[in-house]
Amino acid sequence: MSNNYRFEVIIYWSDEDQAFIAEVPELPGCAADGATYAEALANLEIIIQEWIETAKELGRPIPEPKIYA
Repeated sequence: MSNNYRFEVIIYWSDEDQAFIAEVPELPGCAADGATYAEALANLEIIIQEWIETAKELGRPIPEPKIYA
């Protein structure tokens, strides 16, 4: 598996949190927020790397990214 992962990202506005929420459906619990769309995405990129590093340390599988055409 390559270290250059390309996962689906969903970003939406949360009225409750008054922030943009960015999630990776393929990585359970992998989400971040931000005051702007760009900030939420930048924060998520950090969380994705941490999620992958933690999974490797714990010997857990890392899902292959879905392929979208």
